Amino acid sequence: MPISRASIYGNSNIGVFVFANDSFALVPYDAPEKFVAEISNTLKVPVHRATICGSVLLGIFIIGNSRGILVPHNAREDEISFIEKATDFPIIQYRGKYNALGNMILLNDKSALVSPRADKELRLLISNELGVEVFEGQIAGVSLPGACAVMNSRAILCHPKTSNEEMAKLEKIFNKPVHPSTVNCGIPYLRVGMIVNSNGAVVGEDTTGPEMAHIESSLGLVE
Repeated sequence: MPISRASIYGNSNIGVFVFANDSFALVPYDAPEKFVAEISNTLKVPVHRATICGSVLLGIFIIGNSRGILVPHNAREDEISFIEKATDFPIIQYRGKYNALGNMILLNDKSALVSPRADKELRLLISNELGVEVFEGQIAGVSLPGACAVMNSRAILCHPKTSNEEMAKLEKIFNKPVHPSTVNCGIPYLRVGMIVNSNGAVVGEDTTGPEMAHIESSLGLVE
């Protein structure tokens, strides 16, 4: 199945606990086997158990593309070393004050939309180390674009209150179609409630059938 439902710790906000791209996924060290299998089978990637900043909130603290992974200043050396060895991806550590990088940044291999709060150091790291052009902006008037949208190689899903101007900006920056959506029975913060890559999408357990159908078709996952 290119789309499936899951929960972890009895929580449908699965996106805060998982980082995934087209090469691998990182899940909490104590994630149940059933959850790990759901991620691996749906996204079709190897799954590694990890922590970051001593936390299971991998989706909140980590961002990356095919060139590398960006982690916050308070990520531990042993965590960085493990993830680097497990994934064979370079790990870049941002030394600035922010740590919820997953919420602040929407990113692929060509471009990044970053929060207006992002400092110069963070913007330079994204540009120089991840090799993308950096733009500043909001989605639905929210200054956390990473929390308000998800993206794969085909399309972007965004907060349902994203303005036409913001949607046009997203389309121009990323050169992908943009579709408003919700997850988990009406939740607008898409990355909080789902994990996506080019192979599939795992959505929170509370996601309705119509939401799943819309997500599947909008991201080009229909078989």
